[in-house]
Amino acid sequence: MSTHSAQWITTARLLRRTGFGTTGAAVDASVPIGAAATVASMMSAPSTAPLPPPSFEPVAQLSKGASKEERHKRNEQLRAQLTELTTWWLRSMIATPHPFTEKLTFLWHNHFATAANKVRYAPLLLAQNQTFRRLGRGDFRALALAMLTDAAMLRWLDGEKNTAKAPNENLSREFMELFTLGHGDDYTETDVREGARALTGWRIAPDGSVAMRAKLHDTGTKTVLGVTGNLDQVGFCDAVLAGPSSARFVATRMWGQLVSDQPPPSAVVDRLVAAYGPRRGLSALLTTMLTAPEFAAARATTVIGPLEWVVGAVRALHVPIDDVAAAKKILVVLRALGQIPLYPPNVSGWPNGHAWLSTAAADTRMQAAVAFADAADLSALSSTAQSQRVDAVGHLLGIGEWTTRSRSVLSGAAGNPQRLAALALNTPEYLTE
Repeated sequence: MSTHSAQWITTARLLRRTGFGTTGAAVDASVPIGAAATVASMMSAPSTAPLPPPSFEPVAQLSKGASKEERHKRNEQLRAQLTELTTWWLRSMIATPHPFTEKLTFLWHNHFATAANKVRYAPLLLAQNQTFRRLGRGDFRALALAMLTDAAMLRWLDGEKNTAKAPNENLSREFMELFTLGHGDDYTETDVREGARALTGWRIAPDGSVAMRAKLHDTGTKTVLGVTGNLDQVGFCDAVLAGPSSARFVATRMWGQLVSDQPPPSAVVDRLVAAYGPRRGLSALLTTMLTAPEFAAARATTVIGPLEWVVGAVRALHVPIDDVAAAKKILVVLRALGQIPLYPPNVSGWPNGHAWLSTAAADTRMQAAVAFADAADLSALSSTAQSQRVDAVGHLLGIGEWTTRSRSVLSGAAGNPQRLAALALNTPEYLTE
């Protein structure tokens, strides 16, 4: 049974997919201006986080003869800084008036997945986060090229161990396979090895800056995907992005993150690639994607991940997250659900789809939802007549219609606003978009 127009429901999905949940009030405000203007506003929103980024004290370098106590103290400092960075970003996602900025930053983090448990240094990961913000709506070439000399990425994929005498293939391989071309027949093992040679010589200084060490760089002729020359990171990047499958891979990958767990039809990919164009324009690609009729038609084809679920619930219910201690409690929930920002499981990023709907996850979500509801401002429900509360909780969470089954379950809890909100957060309508 629907309580809202088709346009309202489509707008709600747009706001949910480009942010972390939504609310009926936000949908009500967006419906009159239309999808095109809503998306244009997202694309022009500030790229900065709503909270000032943390600054970190330098971590002392240990000598070979450092004591156990000194090593322990240093490790504690590293862990504390990573926790501070993670909670800053989580609080920014919750506090932001521009959720698409934080959502897109997270999607690029998932695309160029880099994990703190190996990088270890918070300043490097913060710098990468700022790069995603600065370049994430511009030219994909600029973003991809930046990742080839990004300090966190170099550490994550062993780029700082890559020398002319001992080429390391990790960054070359993953750049092609996971970041720009995908799994396929467009490149060979020879291309990977030659790419590794092009990327030799980069090193990270103690202050986190990155520089080329000329003596460690291979200056010989290389051939990558048919391009021959004394290639460096720029030549390598351009050779890879010129491959015919790169634009289709980027378009398909972003579709999977923003639109649907199901792959887009070939005709849709053609339109997205045309929008992306020779300038590799990400804003044009995303705008075409989010305003396409196929976007509206893809309802209930995406299972939301734990981060979207948690941040969306906290934002919609106005759960107070006023300090780091409160944010750390949220991290406990995300750890139990298996998705903490800055800690992807591997270079492929997090899984999507029904992997998030296990029985154990359902139990954790319900416990968390009860805790959120107990701390929430539910005056919008308690002040509504009990007979209208099922629709009221739908409006609160940006859900325009309930199935008969969900409405029946929710109706049974209408007398208890906290129970009603917790159940609504665990309905199929909320868990899928």
